Order: sequence, then structure tokens, then C-alpha cells
Amino acid sequence: MIKKHGSAEWSGGLQDGTGTVSTQSGVLNAVQYGFNKRFGDEPGTNPEELIGAAHAACFSMALSNILGESDIVPDKIETTSTIHLDMSDGPKVVKAHLDVKIKAPGDKDKVMEAAKKAEQGCPISQLLDCEITMDAEIE
Repeated sequence: MIKKHGSAEWSGGLQDGTGTVSTQSGVLNAVQYGFNKRFGDEPGTNPEELIGAAHAACFSMALSNILGESDIVPDKIETTSTIHLDMSDGPKVVKAHLDVKIKAPGDKDKVMEAAKKAEQGCPISQLLDCEITMDAEIE
């Protein structure tokens, strides 16, 4: 079993407090996050942004793997995952939308079929308890 971890530290109240997030690899090392970074315009990271990045990376790798099973090696997969946080009944992630541009040789129908499998099948899609949608463009 593969195990990876991230960590967070928080000090203070919800709106006036501050925190940092770090990753096992050190790529993120005490990166600041806070209420205004999450719910306002203040620059910095937040949980939804980090989930979006993880989802986009996971999807791209899953798609590459599924394409490889059909002997298709993509030239490029560009993915953005937009995480939708609904505030109407308390904060809840309700949707993750993938925007994907795929440059790959071969049959476009096979590439789109692989993208649809990756949309629901990547480990982060499976982890998220929300609607997953996708718009894919194949070059």
C-alpha cells in the first residue's frame, strides 16, 4: 500500500486565524492559507484549490494510463479541475468540473472514451463525494 501525506497547522479563530499547509515531498512547505484566502480575494492557497490541483493531476495520469492500454501515447493532456463550494447550507463541495485539452494521435472516439473512463475512474474522482463533470477537447 502506498501512503503519502500532507499536513496543516492552524492558529487562532476561523476568520482572524492563519494556517500553513505542507506536503511530505516538501513541494509545499508552510504555504499560508486562511479565511480570506479561501472565501475572499486575498492571494494564497485554500483547500478547494489544492483538491482541484490533485484532481487535475490524478485525472491526467489516469487518462494517460487508459490511453496506453490502447497503445495511444498522448502528446499532451492539459486539465483544470474547478471545485464548486456551495455555501447555501454550510460549506459543502458539490461539484468538480474537469476542463481537458487532449493532444493525442489515433482515433478521436477512443481518446474520448478513455477520457470518460478517467473522469469517473481516477482515484480522486472516486474519493470526491460530489458531482463530477467534464468538457473535453481533442486535438
